[in-house]
Amino acid sequence: MKILLNNNSLFESLRPFNDIGFVPTMGGIHKGHISLINKSNKLCKKTIVSIFVNPKQFNNKKDFMTYPKNIQKDLNILKKSKKVDFVYLPKFNDIYKNKKKSKITLLKKDKILCAKFRKGHFEGVLDVMSKLTKIVNPKRIFMGEKDFQQLYLVKKLLERKYKTKVISCKTIRDKNKVALSSRNFLLNKSSLVKAANIYKKLVNIKKNIKNNKNISNFLKLQKKQLNNNYKIKIDYLELRNEKNLELSKTINNSKLFIAYYINNVRLIDNL
Repeated sequence: MKILLNNNSLFESLRPFNDIGFVPTMGGIHKGHISLINKSNKLCKKTIVSIFVNPKQFNNKKDFMTYPKNIQKDLNILKKSKKVDFVYLPKFNDIYKNKKKSKITLLKKDKILCAKFRKGHFEGVLDVMSKLTKIVNPKRIFMGEKDFQQLYLVKKLLERKYKTKVISCKTIRDKNKVALSSRNFLLNKSSLVKAANIYKKLVNIKKNIKNNKNISNFLKLQKKQLNNNYKIKIDYLELRNEKNLELSKTINNSKLFIAYYINNVRLIDNL
């Protein structure tokens, strides 16, 4: 596993290869990331993982400051996996050496779900993903379905702009079915138990959607009950079509999306 600390080192190391799989991360490496790396190993000759906590995609400075960061621990996990050829650890100036302001703007129809509640977040994500793709020039990029809206928007932008394919990978969950996330490191045991109970409730809600003619009213009621029962703040609980993310009136080809806070830690999920 070779560690690349700047763009010159990256260009030199990757030049001989034209079948590169890329796993972009913000660190906090967990089994979800390892599953993306495994998929890359199956489909590509070489795999590169980046670790870069991008300040431009945080709409809340406090969130950026508290985001879990432990490079040495991440590198130890990646090395132990024996599946990673390169780790790219760029500095801010490696990514944003061009001082021009990003021209990325979201379409009105895309300002939904997390984009509605985290203003500027996806503009930051799309900007950094575009820059990283240009630098790494991968054949395939591997991203998880937990951040489904992110996956949807990144895929739409990058496959139009570059000769790269964005591969979606299934959400990996812990033994209690909580979706793995770097933010989970910020939760204590009782909060993780609460998140597990919320997931069970969501499974139940999704099962019962088909028995309701007015899905919107049903979900409003369920949102209220979740708020009251678990004392959590919910940004949204919505059923949307998985192909275009439009609000859905049927369970077919649709996913139930949620974003909520436990002890000021924001979690998202879809099922």
